[in-house]
Amino acid sequence: MTELVLRPLADAFMQVGVYVAVMVAFFGWLRWRHGDRVTDGLTRHPRLGPLVGALLGVSPGCGGAIVLMPLYARRKVSFGTVVAALTATMGDSSWVVLAWNPGFALRLHLLLFAVGLVTGYVVDALGIDPARAAARPRLRERAGQALATAGTPTGVGTGAAGSGAVAAAVSALPGSARRRGRAGLLDGLRRRDPAAAFWGLTTPAFAVSVPVVFQLVDPGVLTRALGGVDPYLALGVLGTLIALVIFLAGSGRLADDTLETAQPASLRATLRHSAHEASFVTFWVAVAYLGWQLFSTTTGFDGSELALAGLLGVLVGAGIGLIPGCAVQIVFTGLFISGGLPLPTLVANAISQDGDALIPLAALRRRSAALATVITTVPAAAVGAALLVLL
Repeated sequence: MTELVLRPLADAFMQVGVYVAVMVAFFGWLRWRHGDRVTDGLTRHPRLGPLVGALLGVSPGCGGAIVLMPLYARRKVSFGTVVAALTATMGDSSWVVLAWNPGFALRLHLLLFAVGLVTGYVVDALGIDPARAAARPRLRERAGQALATAGTPTGVGTGAAGSGAVAAAVSALPGSARRRGRAGLLDGLRRRDPAAAFWGLTTPAFAVSVPVVFQLVDPGVLTRALGGVDPYLALGVLGTLIALVIFLAGSGRLADDTLETAQPASLRATLRHSAHEASFVTFWVAVAYLGWQLFSTTTGFDGSELALAGLLGVLVGAGIGLIPGCAVQIVFTGLFISGGLPLPTLVANAISQDGDALIPLAALRRRSAALATVITTVPAAAVGAALLVLL
Protein backbone atom coordinates (compact mmCIF):
# COMPACT_ATOMS: atom_id res chain seq x y z
CA MET A 1 0.00 0.00 0.00
CA THR A 2 2.76 2.44 0.92
CA GLU A 3 4.89 1.90 -2.18
CA LEU A 4 1.92 1.41 -4.50
CA VAL A 5 -0.20 4.41 -3.52
CA LEU A 6 1.27 6.59 -0.79
CA ARG A 7 4.80 6.87 -2.18
CA PRO A 8 3.69 8.22 -5.61
CA LEU A 9 1.41 10.73 -3.88
CA ALA A 10 4.26 11.89 -1.64
CA ASP A 11 6.70 12.12 -4.56
CA ALA A 12 4.29 14.32 -6.52
CA PHE A 13 4.32 16.95 -3.80
CA MET A 14 7.88 16.58 -2.49
CA GLN A 15 9.65 16.23 -5.86
CA VAL A 16 7.58 18.69 -7.87
CA GLY A 17 4.83 20.50 -5.95
CA VAL A 18 6.96 22.31 -3.36
CA TYR A 19 9.40 23.56 -5.99
CA VAL A 20 6.63 24.73 -8.27
CA ALA A 21 5.08 26.58 -5.33
CA VAL A 22 8.34 28.35 -4.45
CA MET A 23 9.10 29.37 -8.03
CA VAL A 24 5.56 30.52 -8.81
CA ALA A 25 5.41 32.48 -5.55
CA PHE A 26 8.71 34.16 -6.39
CA PHE A 27 7.55 35.27 -9.84
CA GLY A 28 4.17 36.23 -8.39
CA TRP A 29 5.89 38.39 -5.80
CA LEU A 30 7.83 40.11 -8.58
CA ARG A 31 4.60 40.84 -10.44
CA TRP A 32 2.92 42.16 -7.29
CA ARG A 33 5.89 44.17 -5.98
CA HIS A 34 7.17 45.66 -9.20
CA GLY A 35 4.30 45.24 -11.67
CA ASP A 36 5.16 46.18 -15.23
CA ARG A 37 8.46 47.72 -14.19
CA VAL A 38 9.98 44.25 -14.42
CA THR A 39 9.03 44.02 -18.09
CA ASP A 40 9.12 47.66 -19.19
CA GLY A 41 12.64 47.06 -20.45
CA LEU A 42 11.26 44.53 -22.93
CA THR A 43 8.90 47.17 -24.29
CA ARG A 44 11.71 49.69 -24.68
CA HIS A 45 14.18 47.11 -26.04
CA PRO A 46 12.14 44.51 -27.96
CA ARG A 47 15.28 42.95 -29.42
CA LEU A 48 16.10 41.60 -25.98
CA GLY A 49 12.75 39.78 -25.85
CA PRO A 50 13.84 36.29 -27.00
CA LEU A 51 16.91 36.47 -24.74
CA VAL A 52 14.75 37.25 -21.70
CA GLY A 53 12.19 34.67 -22.83
CA ALA A 54 14.83 31.94 -23.06
CA LEU A 55 16.22 32.90 -19.64
CA LEU A 56 12.78 32.78 -18.00
CA GLY A 57 11.84 29.60 -19.83
CA VAL A 58 14.98 27.66 -18.91
CA SER A 59 14.43 28.28 -15.19
CA PRO A 60 13.23 25.06 -13.53
CA GLY A 61 9.49 24.61 -13.52
CA CYS A 62 6.92 26.60 -15.44
CA GLY A 63 6.79 29.85 -13.44
CA GLY A 64 9.20 31.82 -15.60
CA ALA A 65 7.46 30.95 -18.86
CA ILE A 66 3.98 31.51 -17.38
CA VAL A 67 4.93 35.10 -16.49
CA LEU A 68 5.25 35.97 -20.18
CA MET A 69 1.84 34.74 -21.33
CA PRO A 70 -0.33 37.61 -20.03
CA LEU A 71 2.37 40.05 -21.14
CA TYR A 72 2.09 38.71 -24.67
CA ALA A 73 -1.70 38.97 -24.50
CA ARG A 74 -1.27 42.67 -23.63
CA ARG A 75 1.20 43.08 -26.53
CA LYS A 76 4.13 43.91 -24.25
CA VAL A 77 6.38 41.14 -25.58
CA SER A 78 6.78 39.61 -29.03
CA PHE A 79 5.63 36.22 -30.20
CA GLY A 80 9.28 35.24 -30.59
CA THR A 81 9.75 35.93 -26.87
CA VAL A 82 6.95 33.49 -26.08
CA VAL A 83 8.32 30.85 -28.44
CA ALA A 84 11.80 31.25 -26.95
CA ALA A 85 10.39 30.60 -23.47
CA LEU A 86 8.30 27.61 -24.55
CA THR A 87 11.23 26.09 -26.44
CA ALA A 88 13.67 26.59 -23.57
CA THR A 89 11.36 25.32 -20.83
CA MET A 90 11.38 21.72 -19.70
CA GLY A 91 8.48 22.42 -17.40
CA ASP A 92 8.31 20.53 -14.16
CA SER A 93 10.31 17.69 -15.71
CA SER A 94 13.29 19.85 -14.78
CA TRP A 95 12.87 18.90 -11.14
CA VAL A 96 12.97 15.19 -11.99
CA VAL A 97 16.26 15.56 -13.87
CA LEU A 98 17.75 17.88 -11.25
CA ALA A 99 16.99 15.42 -8.47
CA TRP A 100 18.55 12.59 -10.50
CA ASN A 101 21.74 14.26 -11.76
CA PRO A 102 22.31 18.02 -11.27
CA GLY A 103 25.36 18.07 -13.56
CA PHE A 104 23.48 16.44 -16.43
CA ALA A 105 20.52 18.76 -15.78
CA LEU A 106 22.80 21.82 -16.10
CA ARG A 107 24.15 20.68 -19.49
CA LEU A 108 20.66 19.85 -20.73
CA HIS A 109 19.30 23.24 -19.69
CA LEU A 110 22.18 25.06 -21.38
CA LEU A 111 21.22 23.26 -24.60
CA LEU A 112 17.56 24.19 -24.11
CA PHE A 113 18.51 27.83 -23.56
CA ALA A 114 20.56 27.96 -26.76
CA VAL A 115 17.82 26.33 -28.85
CA GLY A 116 15.15 28.57 -27.36
CA LEU A 117 17.22 31.69 -27.97
CA VAL A 118 17.83 30.88 -31.64
CA THR A 119 14.23 29.80 -32.27
CA GLY A 120 12.81 32.96 -30.70
CA TYR A 121 14.97 35.27 -32.77
CA VAL A 122 14.15 33.36 -35.96
CA VAL A 123 10.41 33.70 -35.28
CA ASP A 124 10.71 37.45 -34.71
CA ALA A 125 12.95 37.88 -37.75
CA LEU A 126 10.33 36.18 -39.91
CA GLY A 127 7.61 38.43 -38.48
CA ILE A 128 5.46 35.55 -37.26
CA ASP A 129 2.74 36.67 -34.84
CA PRO A 130 -0.83 35.29 -35.12
CA ALA A 131 -2.19 37.81 -32.58
CA ARG A 132 -0.95 40.75 -34.67
CA ALA A 133 -2.32 39.24 -37.87
CA ALA A 134 -5.72 38.68 -36.25
CA ALA A 135 -5.79 42.25 -34.91
CA ARG A 136 -5.58 43.88 -38.36
CA PRO A 137 -9.12 42.96 -39.54
CA ARG A 138 -10.55 44.07 -36.18
CA LEU A 139 -8.80 47.43 -36.46
CA ARG A 140 -10.21 47.97 -39.94
CA GLU A 141 -13.69 47.00 -38.71
CA ARG A 142 -13.49 49.42 -35.78
CA ALA A 143 -12.30 52.21 -38.09
CA GLY A 144 -15.30 51.61 -40.33
CA GLN A 145 -17.68 51.64 -37.39
CA ALA A 146 -16.15 54.89 -36.15
CA LEU A 147 -16.67 56.53 -39.56
CA ALA A 148 -20.26 55.29 -39.71
CA THR A 149 -20.99 56.59 -36.20
CA ALA A 150 -19.49 59.98 -37.07
CA GLY A 151 -21.97 60.34 -39.94
CA THR A 152 -25.15 59.64 -37.91
CA PRO A 153 -27.06 62.11 -35.71
CA THR A 154 -26.84 61.81 -31.97
CA GLY A 155 -29.82 59.93 -30.59
CA VAL A 156 -31.05 57.99 -27.64
CA GLY A 157 -28.35 55.89 -26.03
CA THR A 158 -25.43 57.80 -27.58
CA GLY A 159 -22.94 59.97 -25.77
CA ALA A 160 -21.88 59.83 -22.13
CA ALA A 161 -25.38 60.50 -20.78
CA GLY A 162 -26.96 57.78 -22.90
CA SER A 163 -24.26 55.29 -21.99
CA GLY A 164 -24.73 56.06 -18.32
CA ALA A 165 -28.49 55.55 -18.60
CA VAL A 166 -28.05 52.21 -20.34
CA ALA A 167 -25.50 51.08 -17.74
CA ALA A 168 -27.87 52.09 -14.93
CA ALA A 169 -30.74 50.19 -16.52
CA VAL A 170 -28.65 47.08 -16.98
CA SER A 171 -27.41 47.16 -13.40
CA ALA A 172 -31.04 47.30 -12.19
CA LEU A 173 -32.01 44.04 -13.92
CA PRO A 174 -32.66 40.97 -11.75
CA GLY A 175 -29.88 39.11 -13.55
CA SER A 176 -27.38 41.65 -12.26
CA ALA A 177 -28.61 41.05 -8.74
CA ARG A 178 -28.14 37.34 -9.21
CA ARG A 179 -24.59 37.92 -10.46
CA ARG A 180 -23.85 40.05 -7.40
CA GLY A 181 -25.21 37.25 -5.22
CA ARG A 182 -22.93 34.73 -6.91
CA ALA A 183 -19.99 37.11 -6.49
CA GLY A 184 -20.73 37.29 -2.76
CA LEU A 185 -20.80 33.51 -2.56
CA LEU A 186 -17.45 33.31 -4.35
CA ASP A 187 -16.02 35.87 -1.94
CA GLY A 188 -17.12 33.65 0.93
CA LEU A 189 -15.42 30.65 -0.64
CA ARG A 190 -12.24 32.65 -1.14
CA ARG A 191 -12.20 33.57 2.56
CA ARG A 192 -12.23 29.83 3.34
CA ASP A 193 -9.54 29.13 0.77
CA PRO A 194 -7.16 26.44 2.13
CA ALA A 195 -4.15 28.27 0.66
CA ALA A 196 -2.98 29.14 4.19
CA ALA A 197 -2.83 25.44 5.07
CA PHE A 198 -0.98 24.81 1.82
CA TRP A 199 1.77 27.29 2.66
CA GLY A 200 1.90 26.17 6.28
CA LEU A 201 2.72 22.68 5.04
CA THR A 202 4.91 23.72 2.10
CA THR A 203 7.45 25.47 4.33
CA PRO A 204 8.51 22.38 6.36
CA ALA A 205 8.02 20.17 3.28
CA PHE A 206 10.52 22.25 1.33
CA ALA A 207 13.01 22.01 4.21
CA VAL A 208 12.70 18.21 4.17
CA SER A 209 12.51 17.80 0.40
CA VAL A 210 15.74 19.60 -0.53
CA PRO A 211 18.15 17.36 1.41
CA VAL A 212 16.22 14.18 0.58
CA VAL A 213 15.58 14.77 -3.13
CA PHE A 214 19.12 15.99 -3.77
CA GLN A 215 20.53 13.06 -1.76
CA LEU A 216 22.20 15.24 0.88
CA VAL A 217 20.82 13.17 3.73
CA ASP A 218 19.62 9.60 4.22
CA PRO A 219 15.81 9.60 4.66
CA GLY A 220 16.22 6.85 7.23
CA VAL A 221 18.17 9.22 9.47
CA LEU A 222 15.23 11.65 9.55
CA THR A 223 12.79 8.82 10.19
CA ARG A 224 14.78 7.49 13.14
CA ALA A 225 15.23 11.00 14.54
CA LEU A 226 11.44 11.45 14.57
CA GLY A 227 10.73 8.16 16.31
CA GLY A 228 9.88 6.12 13.23
CA VAL A 229 7.77 8.76 11.43
CA ASP A 230 8.88 9.31 7.83
CA PRO A 231 8.60 13.12 7.38
CA TYR A 232 9.04 12.86 3.61
CA LEU A 233 6.12 10.45 3.26
CA ALA A 234 3.86 12.18 5.78
CA LEU A 235 4.37 15.72 4.50
CA GLY A 236 4.18 14.58 0.89
CA VAL A 237 0.87 12.75 1.22
CA LEU A 238 -0.67 15.60 3.23
CA GLY A 239 0.59 18.12 0.68
CA THR A 240 -0.96 16.23 -2.21
CA LEU A 241 -4.28 15.92 -0.35
CA ILE A 242 -4.36 19.68 0.33
CA ALA A 243 -3.50 20.29 -3.33
CA LEU A 244 -6.46 18.07 -4.26
CA VAL A 245 -8.78 20.16 -2.08
CA ILE A 246 -7.53 23.40 -3.67
CA PHE A 247 -7.76 21.87 -7.15
CA LEU A 248 -11.40 20.90 -6.58
CA ALA A 249 -12.21 24.28 -5.00
CA GLY A 250 -10.89 25.93 -8.16
CA SER A 251 -13.05 23.68 -10.37
CA GLY A 252 -9.93 22.12 -11.86
CA ARG A 253 -8.80 25.32 -13.60
CA LEU A 254 -5.27 26.68 -13.80
CA ALA A 255 -5.03 29.74 -11.56
CA ASP A 256 -3.16 31.84 -14.13
CA ASP A 257 -5.71 31.67 -16.94
CA THR A 258 -6.81 35.34 -16.94
CA LEU A 259 -5.10 38.69 -17.12
CA GLU A 260 -6.53 39.63 -13.72
CA THR A 261 -5.11 36.65 -11.80
CA ALA A 262 -1.77 37.17 -13.52
CA GLN A 263 -1.57 40.59 -11.82
CA PRO A 264 -2.39 40.01 -8.11
CA ALA A 265 -3.38 43.08 -6.11
CA SER A 266 -1.89 42.04 -2.76
CA LEU A 267 0.64 39.70 -1.21
CA ARG A 268 -2.20 37.56 0.11
CA ALA A 269 -3.66 37.28 -3.36
CA THR A 270 -0.20 36.40 -4.67
CA LEU A 271 0.18 33.53 -2.19
CA ARG A 272 -3.35 32.30 -2.84
CA HIS A 273 -2.78 32.45 -6.58
CA SER A 274 0.54 30.59 -6.25
CA ALA A 275 -1.06 27.89 -4.09
CA HIS A 276 -3.77 27.32 -6.70
CA GLU A 277 -1.26 27.11 -9.52
CA ALA A 278 1.07 24.75 -7.63
CA SER A 279 -1.93 22.61 -6.64
CA PHE A 280 -3.02 22.36 -10.26
CA VAL A 281 0.41 21.03 -11.23
CA THR A 282 0.68 18.77 -8.17
CA PHE A 283 -2.69 17.17 -8.87
CA TRP A 284 -1.80 16.15 -12.41
CA VAL A 285 1.68 15.03 -11.42
CA ALA A 286 0.10 12.85 -8.73
CA VAL A 287 -2.30 11.40 -11.30
CA ALA A 288 0.64 10.61 -13.59
CA TYR A 289 2.82 9.15 -10.84
CA LEU A 290 0.03 7.05 -9.33
CA GLY A 291 -1.28 5.90 -12.69
CA TRP A 292 2.17 4.88 -13.85
CA GLN A 293 2.91 3.04 -10.59
CA LEU A 294 -0.36 1.09 -10.74
CA PHE A 295 0.05 0.33 -14.44
CA SER A 296 3.68 -0.80 -14.24
CA THR A 297 3.05 -2.89 -11.11
CA THR A 298 0.03 -4.72 -12.50
CA THR A 299 1.38 -5.26 -16.03
CA GLY A 300 5.15 -5.37 -15.55
CA PHE A 301 5.54 -2.82 -18.35
CA ASP A 302 8.42 -0.38 -17.71
CA GLY A 303 8.53 1.52 -21.00
CA SER A 304 11.55 -0.29 -22.40
CA GLU A 305 9.25 -2.17 -24.77
CA LEU A 306 8.38 1.00 -26.69
CA ALA A 307 10.10 1.83 -29.97
CA LEU A 308 11.82 4.93 -28.62
CA ALA A 309 15.23 4.57 -30.23
CA GLY A 310 16.55 6.03 -33.48
CA LEU A 311 14.74 8.59 -35.60
CA LEU A 312 11.36 7.10 -34.72
CA GLY A 313 12.12 7.65 -31.05
CA VAL A 314 13.04 11.29 -31.71
CA LEU A 315 9.76 11.85 -33.55
CA VAL A 316 7.81 10.13 -30.76
CA GLY A 317 9.52 12.29 -28.14
CA ALA A 318 8.79 15.48 -30.09
CA GLY A 319 5.20 14.35 -30.67
CA ILE A 320 4.57 13.66 -26.98
CA GLY A 321 5.87 17.16 -26.31
CA LEU A 322 2.75 18.49 -28.07
CA ILE A 323 0.64 17.33 -25.12
CA PRO A 324 -0.09 20.34 -22.88
CA GLY A 325 0.89 20.29 -19.23
CA CYS A 326 3.68 18.55 -17.37
CA ALA A 327 2.19 15.30 -16.11
CA VAL A 328 2.84 13.16 -19.20
CA GLN A 329 6.22 14.82 -19.75
CA ILE A 330 7.30 13.99 -16.20
CA VAL A 331 6.46 10.33 -16.74
CA PHE A 332 8.34 10.39 -20.05
CA THR A 333 11.40 11.91 -18.37
CA GLY A 334 11.18 9.22 -15.71
CA LEU A 335 11.53 6.61 -18.47
CA PHE A 336 14.88 8.13 -19.43
CA ILE A 337 16.11 8.03 -15.84
CA SER A 338 15.08 4.38 -15.56
CA GLY A 339 16.94 3.59 -18.79
CA GLY A 340 13.85 3.21 -20.94
CA LEU A 341 14.80 5.67 -23.69
CA PRO A 342 17.97 7.20 -25.20
CA LEU A 343 19.26 10.76 -24.85
CA PRO A 344 18.17 12.06 -28.31
CA THR A 345 14.58 11.07 -27.55
CA LEU A 346 14.68 12.87 -24.20
CA VAL A 347 16.18 16.01 -25.77
CA ALA A 348 13.52 16.05 -28.49
CA ASN A 349 10.81 15.81 -25.85
CA ALA A 350 12.44 18.45 -23.62
CA ILE A 351 12.57 20.98 -26.48
CA SER A 352 9.10 20.21 -27.80
CA GLN A 353 7.20 20.27 -24.51
CA ASP A 354 5.78 23.60 -23.37
CA GLY A 355 4.92 22.74 -19.78
CA ASP A 356 1.98 24.37 -18.05
CA ALA A 357 2.76 27.74 -19.69
CA LEU A 358 0.82 26.67 -22.78
CA ILE A 359 -2.43 26.44 -20.79
CA PRO A 360 -2.76 30.15 -19.88
CA LEU A 361 -1.57 31.07 -23.36
CA ALA A 362 -4.34 28.93 -24.85
CA ALA A 363 -6.87 30.62 -22.55
CA LEU A 364 -5.69 34.08 -23.63
CA ARG A 365 -4.64 33.59 -27.28
CA ARG A 366 -5.78 30.23 -28.65
CA ARG A 367 -4.37 30.61 -32.16
CA SER A 368 -1.01 31.74 -30.84
CA ALA A 369 -0.84 28.76 -28.48
CA ALA A 370 -1.59 26.31 -31.26
CA LEU A 371 1.05 27.79 -33.56
CA ALA A 372 3.65 28.07 -30.78
CA THR A 373 3.40 24.41 -29.80
CA VAL A 374 3.76 23.37 -33.43
CA ILE A 375 6.78 25.62 -33.91
CA THR A 376 8.63 24.15 -30.92
CA THR A 377 8.45 20.65 -32.44
CA VAL A 378 10.59 21.75 -35.41
CA PRO A 379 13.84 22.43 -33.50
CA ALA A 380 12.98 19.46 -31.26
CA ALA A 381 13.08 17.04 -34.17
CA ALA A 382 16.10 18.75 -35.73
CA VAL A 383 18.25 18.75 -32.58
CA GLY A 384 17.19 15.22 -31.70
CA ALA A 385 18.16 13.97 -35.17
CA ALA A 386 21.48 15.83 -34.96
CA LEU A 387 22.27 14.09 -31.69
CA LEU A 388 21.62 10.74 -33.36
CA VAL A 389 24.39 11.55 -35.82
CA LEU A 390 26.82 12.98 -33.28
CA LEU A 391 26.45 10.36 -30.54
